[in-house]
Amino acid sequence: MESFHFLDPFQTAVVPIGDWVAIAIRWVVVNFRGFFQEIKQPINFILSNTEAGLHACPPLVFIAVLFLLAWQVAEIGTAVFVAVCLCAIGLIGAWSGAMTTLAIVLTSVIFCCSVGIPLGILAAQNTAVEKVLRPVLDFMQTIPSFVYLVPIVMLFGIGNVSGVIVTIIYALAPVIRLTSLGIRQVRADLVEASTAFGGGSLQTLLKVQLPLARPTIMTGVNQTVMLSLSMSVIASMISVTGLGQMVLRGIGRLDIALATTGGLGIVLTAMVVDRISQGIGGSHRSRARGKWTETGPIGLLVQRCRVLPGTKPLAIARRVSDGKAESKIPL
Repeated sequence: MESFHFLDPFQTAVVPIGDWVAIAIRWVVVNFRGFFQEIKQPINFILSNTEAGLHACPPLVFIAVLFLLAWQVAEIGTAVFVAVCLCAIGLIGAWSGAMTTLAIVLTSVIFCCSVGIPLGILAAQNTAVEKVLRPVLDFMQTIPSFVYLVPIVMLFGIGNVSGVIVTIIYALAPVIRLTSLGIRQVRADLVEASTAFGGGSLQTLLKVQLPLARPTIMTGVNQTVMLSLSMSVIASMISVTGLGQMVLRGIGRLDIALATTGGLGIVLTAMVVDRISQGIGGSHRSRARGKWTETGPIGLLVQRCRVLPGTKPLAIARRVSDGKAESKIPL
């Protein structure tokens, strides 16, 4: 037995935190594994349907839809860039893996936003909740991502659903932090004005705080998307398919062609998602754009309808764009 030294006490005085965690995880696995298996069901439902839909959609149709979406939320240059990236993904032979990875990312982001935005709102409204969440979020953001894999495999097994769960845990923190930050940064005089005009706390939140905090919240969503994509390679170690598995197989076989294809596919997918999410998060004021009915393909369609007099689309378009329900345009 080693003797205790005051100048170097850590040779003998060691807290067995690793053993305690291992015992706790084993106890949870023995007693609650069935419960955690049930948690997988809603995630598996959304993931399987999203993946099936993406794989069933013809590539050119998918590219056209995202081109129009990027044009609507951003600008024509961004839409062209998105279309070029998607075409490049198909040309390098990474389309199928990209659709699987995109399904995993979309499922993860849906659950991250469903949990993270309400928690961020609660943290912004309640200082005690914010103080409790802060060390938890610090832990989630700083612990190495590989550490998540062992307990996730023990509780949920391997596969794409487990990859979604570990991605949710890894990518949840930014959307909580930036939602809370965005709401806290709303000017106090605007909140007071809403209260003075008779707005309740819920009305103030929905009509004042959330709209003004939207750019910051969408930045958090964007960061969550980027972290989800960065987790795809690490999650492939627990049999998660997609582009990450291509990279992992390439590393294991020293196949530079396969690793490069998977890595480039991840980069291109990340750029596509980043441009679209930034376009959604950008405010009309910051982009110097008008109403959504006046920009993009929808704005072009509305302008075309105005050229055709005496048609129903003309009447509907003018009523929508002008907000005049009492329009006398003949139908």
